Amino acid sequence: MDIFGDGLDKAVQKAFTRPAPKSAGAQMRYLVKQLKGTRRVAELLRVSQRTVERYVKGQLKKPRPDLAARLEREVNKRWQPQIRARAREQAATTGGIVIDTRARLGYTAPIGSTDQDRIRHLTVALPPRYAARLFDAQQSGAGDQQLRDIAADALKEVYFQDNGRRAGSLEEVRFTDVEHVEFDL
Repeated sequence: MDIFGDGLDKAVQKAFTRPAPKSAGAQMRYLVKQLKGTRRVAELLRVSQRTVERYVKGQLKKPRPDLAARLEREVNKRWQPQIRARAREQAATTGGIVIDTRARLGYTAPIGSTDQDRIRHLTVALPPRYAARLFDAQQSGAGDQQLRDIAADALKEVYFQDNGRRAGSLEEVRFTDVEHVEFDL
């Protein structure tokens, strides 16, 4: 499960100006139009070309749960690409991103500090440069661990070091046992 990548996708989807198609037929027609043919949609969804054609014509209406999930995921991936790009750019240049997480957080610091990991629930506004790093890493195919490391760096600077006003000797933030993470633009 890609918790950080999915969280970033959901944050961007909140910027959509129109809802994505809900019915299986409308979703299939959208994918056929985007991919320019039923064969490519069939390969993408791992179903037969005839099945795709039946959904497009309205002969089939209710897909199996696994097909419905794949169909919704593929439509959401392609829905309103310009709105998606504009939302990412705005977050990366001016708006920043808000992270809401409940996870085990700790840090590496000099001896004598209270650096023990503990469960914390944080809601922190991150500056645009971290939004840019998160979105760039996601676009380049970074895994969940790389996105988690970027978020840990951001929390180190913004939350633990208060933008350089305290804990200057803090070396590394450990961000583990993530129970919940949500992003908002």
